[in-house]
Amino acid sequence: MKYAVQLKGIDVVQGDRTILQAVNLHISHSEFVYLIGKTGSGKTSLLKVLYAALPIHVGQGMVAGFELEKLNRKTIPLLRRKLGIVFQDFNLLTDRSVEDNLYFALRASGHKDKVKMDRRVAEVLEQTGLEGYRPVKPHLLSGGEQQRLAIARALLNKPELIIADEPTGNLDPETADDILLLLRDLARENDSAIILATHDYRLLDHFPARIVRCINKRIVDDQELARFS
Repeated sequence: MKYAVQLKGIDVVQGDRTILQAVNLHISHSEFVYLIGKTGSGKTSLLKVLYAALPIHVGQGMVAGFELEKLNRKTIPLLRRKLGIVFQDFNLLTDRSVEDNLYFALRASGHKDKVKMDRRVAEVLEQTGLEGYRPVKPHLLSGGEQQRLAIARALLNKPELIIADEPTGNLDPETADDILLLLRDLARENDSAIILATHDYRLLDHFPARIVRCINKRIVDDQELARFS
């Protein structure tokens, strides 16, 4: 089976600290996975490994067809073109309109064909319900609309994997539910896997999915526990 994520025995290290040890994790295409754990347990550090913001020195990792231990300055951007990343604080360009945020992201990832760029921007704006907001600056959008724009940006390159780090952390419960449903639906439509780090355990009850936990420098996969219980 081809996986969107396949980690074998990796250690997650930041500076001189070992954050997680002997991590084994497999995520299939189109699969939705929650990543949970206490603050400081290693969730964000693990996500950074997936998009090559942290290197691995022990073990083997494969993400979207790229071997993490073999990445270099030239190949890291190629990996990231196959990923969509959504953060809690949106990370939008506040001096540019909704559509200009998307065009900037496309150009930054190497796109040059104006016709194809126009088509893709129109597609993701329609998917996220933002078609009527093209000229609007992000600061005039609601929190939920800003996160929809962040999701639209993440979808531009039709990613194999969407990495979402607390994407509902700044949103009220009703808006958080809307964003989670949107992420799940769009990941399914685009055949993308998704790993979503969250502290909002209410989401786990309302929208059940596979759960991976960071506990005591280890990864515990509820799916694996269920198999042997």
